Amino acid sequence: MNTGHLVHTLRSQGKFCGGSGSPMYDELLELVAKDVEAGGVFATILSGHEDDSAGQAVPLRLLGGLHRLALDGRAPTLRRFYPSTGGSWDADAAWPEILQTATRHFDSLQATLGQPPQTNEVGRSAVLIGALLFLVRQFDLPVRLFEIGTSAGLNLRADRYRYAYPGGQWGPTDSPVTIDDAWRGELPPDGTVHVVERHGYDIAPIDVTGADGEMAVLSYVWPDQSARLERLRGAIAVARDVPARLHRTRAAEAVAGMTLAEGALTVLWHSITWQYLPDDERDGIRSAVEALAAQADGSSPFAHLSLEPARDGDGLKFLARARAWPGGELQVLGDCHPHGPPVNWL
Repeated sequence: MNTGHLVHTLRSQGKFCGGSGSPMYDELLELVAKDVEAGGVFATILSGHEDDSAGQAVPLRLLGGLHRLALDGRAPTLRRFYPSTGGSWDADAAWPEILQTATRHFDSLQATLGQPPQTNEVGRSAVLIGALLFLVRQFDLPVRLFEIGTSAGLNLRADRYRYAYPGGQWGPTDSPVTIDDAWRGELPPDGTVHVVERHGYDIAPIDVTGADGEMAVLSYVWPDQSARLERLRGAIAVARDVPARLHRTRAAEAVAGMTLAEGALTVLWHSITWQYLPDDERDGIRSAVEALAAQADGSSPFAHLSLEPARDGDGLKFLARARAWPGGELQVLGDCHPHGPPVNWL
């Protein structure tokens, strides 16, 4: 069994997690990588995924499955090591318990490898709402919001969260979600976003109004990142009060089925989704966007917003980009971490 690529993927993801504020996942993925090299239980669990690309996020699928076992109580011995369940991470003490848990819940962990990561990173709403403020200033119309790769649709409620930035804030002051240090640079214009429709599309949408859905989305948050967990729990509370229609469908099919509406700005949005789509799916989305753009006019405009990775001379960046029709000029609005804030508006 050639595990070199898999081990590299595990360690690379661990370094990324560590650099993004999760020393727990950095240490844990290093331990998993060593176990795979030694032919241990994780080598068996991950068998068949040796050649999966980094974009398929196999390490995060695996750790999401482990986290779920701690959250829902099926692995009670892990709870004292997971900060998300009131515990304290200690790699040396936790590792024997993790190995036992992996052996005991082998089938469950293997099953999670077939499920795409459901990040539901609420911090990305800072990008969405800021971009919408720029667009609303341009069009001054109510917004019909559509999202592909929506998962639980939490970012469809971006207008119901509060965003704090140096010198001010935007959004309802009584929101259970506060995104601190949301914006820097050339701030979005102050204004009102009136969302009249919310539609989310995903191959495996999650209903967070039930306990199972709540556990599913919480499991993919890195356990030692308390601010992200707090935001997510607040967003789940908002989702229970603010309806959004979630549809189980492929992204290209969803965009092909979209229509424009007189007297409203129709917005298609996606974040950290493009890398998970096959080439034919991307081509279908591009064609559908072009068809919608051709129909747009001043009374029924259309906009395409995205937060996706892009490479330039300085390496990999995550750019907030927008195109709005009529017109269609591509605008790079800002850049940020893939989890969102702070968004550096350009």
